[in-house]
Amino acid sequence: MLVIVAPGQGAQTPGFLTPWLESPEFRSRFEWLSTVASLDLIHYGTEADAEEIRATEIAQPLLVATGLVAALGLFPHPTDAFGKVSAVAGHSVGELTAAAGARVITAEQAMVLVRERGKAMAEAAAVTATGMTAVLGGDRDEVLATIEKHGLVAANDNGPGQVVAAGTLEQLQALADEPPEKARLVPLSVAGAFHTHHMEPAVAHLESLARSVSVHDPRTRFVSNRDGQVVHDGRDVLRRLVGQIASPVRWDLCMDTFADLGVTGILEMPPAGTLTGIAKRALKGVETFALKTPDQLDDAKAFCDKHGEFAEIDTTPTWRMVVSPAKGTFHIAAEAAAADVLPSGSPIGEVASLRDKIGVTATHGGQVVEWLVEDGDLVSPGQPLLRLHPEGSTS
Repeated sequence: MLVIVAPGQGAQTPGFLTPWLESPEFRSRFEWLSTVASLDLIHYGTEADAEEIRATEIAQPLLVATGLVAALGLFPHPTDAFGKVSAVAGHSVGELTAAAGARVITAEQAMVLVRERGKAMAEAAAVTATGMTAVLGGDRDEVLATIEKHGLVAANDNGPGQVVAAGTLEQLQALADEPPEKARLVPLSVAGAFHTHHMEPAVAHLESLARSVSVHDPRTRFVSNRDGQVVHDGRDVLRRLVGQIASPVRWDLCMDTFADLGVTGILEMPPAGTLTGIAKRALKGVETFALKTPDQLDDAKAFCDKHGEFAEIDTTPTWRMVVSPAKGTFHIAAEAAAADVLPSGSPIGEVASLRDKIGVTATHGGQVVEWLVEDGDLVSPGQPLLRLHPEGSTS
């Protein structure tokens, strides 16, 4: 089972785009996305220094564009991807790359959104002096308690031994003065306290833009940063893309979902290395592939062939599919079980796991065609539960 992931801000390094631009085809794609983003991506990916590409409004469009172009190199016919890729996910801004890869939004929509996201986050960061510090090692409970004690937020939870604290510079200094036992602190070279309440002005800006963005339901499982759940409603994916700017990234829960799916291979889009490194520590026995340069594309395609399998999500436009958001036991709601037609937003049941209970709704509504599971069945993340026929459509 193959999962493709896209890295977030901080993965970029000076000149990392240079080998990709040796191909006229890749260069022309970058030129197009540069036009869409109103940004000279080729300059920033080849000639700009580390300080220039550290800027939020530069780094974010650069990362998303690189992932989008590399995806077309990996899957020249994008529909081929959906016969192999079982799930996609992105860390922070990488979620925009993942959403475009799953066909929730177009590449052009992703570039406009990431341009505005980067600008808005940079403006929000300029209001108060804030930052982020990685807390490596230590006892997890003590680390989280110490972060909370100093008024900070665990803005990124990347799994065992890696939590990122975010807040004001004064709060971060207090953490440095009184760190958790057996933990090492590494200040991050970022412009602000991302994924905290300090970014709420940026959320408001993106929300206003998102109202005009048309979306489609994901063509494969989209694993959300917010809670590690599989999201199959395009509108919900967009809401989460906007909201996560001021919400913690729970990459630990994303990896739990990968494990629940039975992932055997994780491929990270360029500039790769960060997420595959985390996966090697947290998901023992899972093969990883860090795609960094175009000369790796043939090996990357072979990796996808080795681990790829059909994702089970039927995207025929005649039907609507309701899928499980997580692993657990599915319990059908009595009213849904007896219904022939479900209104939009109707609860159909819940998935109960050891961690919590998650309600499942028929977001789009429609005529009940077929229940694909029975009450009490064990289900996996993204497993189809119910097939609906949209009311008013023709078959």
